[in-house]
Amino acid sequence: MGLPLVAIVGRPNVGKSTFFNRVVGGRPAIVDSEPGVTRDVHLGHSEWAGRRFSIMDTGGIVESATCALDEAIRRQALGAIESADLTVFVVDGREGVHPLDEHIAEIIRKRDGSALLVVNKIDDLPASNDHLEFYSLGLGDPHPLAAASGKGSGDILDRIVAALPPERSEAEVEEGLRIAVIGRPNVGKSSYVNQVLGSDRLVVSEEAGTTRDAIDSVFEYGGRKFISIDTAGLRRRSRISSSLEYFASLRTLRAIERADVCLLLVDAHQGVSNQDFRIARLAWDAGCGLVLCVNKWDLVEKDTNTAHRFEKALRERVPFLEHVPIIFISALTGQRVQRVLDIAWQAGEQRTRRILTHDLNTVLESLTSDLQPPQRRGRPLKFFYATQARTRPPLFVIWANYPADVPEHYIRYLSNGFRKAWEFLGTPIRIKLRPRKRKDMR
Repeated sequence: MGLPLVAIVGRPNVGKSTFFNRVVGGRPAIVDSEPGVTRDVHLGHSEWAGRRFSIMDTGGIVESATCALDEAIRRQALGAIESADLTVFVVDGREGVHPLDEHIAEIIRKRDGSALLVVNKIDDLPASNDHLEFYSLGLGDPHPLAAASGKGSGDILDRIVAALPPERSEAEVEEGLRIAVIGRPNVGKSSYVNQVLGSDRLVVSEEAGTTRDAIDSVFEYGGRKFISIDTAGLRRRSRISSSLEYFASLRTLRAIERADVCLLLVDAHQGVSNQDFRIARLAWDAGCGLVLCVNKWDLVEKDTNTAHRFEKALRERVPFLEHVPIIFISALTGQRVQRVLDIAWQAGEQRTRRILTHDLNTVLESLTSDLQPPQRRGRPLKFFYATQARTRPPLFVIWANYPADVPEHYIRYLSNGFRKAWEFLGTPIRIKLRPRKRKDMR
């Protein structure tokens, strides 16, 4: 399932990015004493007390925007409050209650959701009582923090985890193949889901970007159960002009995290763009199965070889698409719409496939015999043993004498060899190399 989302909000220069960096580790967000340094939303992932969650750092909210950039930052931060499962409102304990703090607190109080008030820059913990004046904001207990030094951060994380929505048990999680219908805006995602479901459960419009949220629909086809996640379209960041579109994109990314298989719809009439390939890579890198659906095929003038030429051009542009099934459909007429479900189910089965260790090592031995690994400083590279560590997606661990020296092209050779042996239709596979103990390197 998707991770719960925590949004950090507040006025400029109260230490939001410092706290964000403290939670996710490292310095992914720029930290500076100048207010307003965070111009965009930063998204990271963290884990505390066994609970994983996503966390978002937003730009500082200003009461009255003096320029277009200030207004964009304000919209993004307000969108974060609306989208998050928990809002962490950060204020400055050195400056005391600011009128803008009161304004933001009023916005948060009107929202139907959980919020945590954090008073930052309380350096003399635990002796200080400076955070107590923030009770006046009406958001419950204010929690002191010194984000720069980390004092109080453990207590804050305890409270964040406690405030997150409860995890769903295995019994509560809907069983079935989870398919996320993804793609750029206005490529026919909602039309496709409506065609599958046989009803107009989703709003379909010619205006780009109609679908604003992810909607789950459970259905059965061929005696098999599917959960379809229809998503808002993904656009390039430079073209996301409003907080509404930004958070629609964010929800799409979270839907990819939840999916077993992604159905990437592209527009045959407009042609396949680099953005389509970027979305495909997002799903592939996330470990999802992938089926590429060329929609609006009924609008294309074609001869007997049009589909073949189209498919060949796609695979030549992006090599990993060699392993992805490509289906030409029309969501409007229903052409091959159900065929997509058959292929998606196959990809889902391949994603959960487990290979016997004996069979895996037999294929590995054959591959290394057919093409010897390159040498390392005059000494041959050796592969000792392989096993499948997990599924969803399949991960194979191979022990070698010098794993760091195995070139990338040879890893691709092994990956292609595994695919030749077991196909793994529409699903990424991972290969991880590990060193064997020195005493065994004989």
